Amino acid sequence: MKFSELVRLLESNGFRLIKQKGSVRYYAKDGCDNLIRVDYHGAKEIPTGTCRSILKAAGIEMR
Repeated sequence: MKFSELVRLLESNGFRLIKQKGSVRYYAKDGCDNLIRVDYHGAKEIPTGTCRSILKAAGIEMR
């Protein structure tokens, strides 16, 4: 999965961009207590472990 695809997946599940500093973006959702940190790098592929960790923190099942 690419970073841009992950961001679209988060946004389609109700997350929105809260703040950004450089390439680090933080997403939040009403009802979710923690911020989801995504080191955004556009069209690059996300390492599998990193992708699973981000989706797990967001409470999204990986397809």
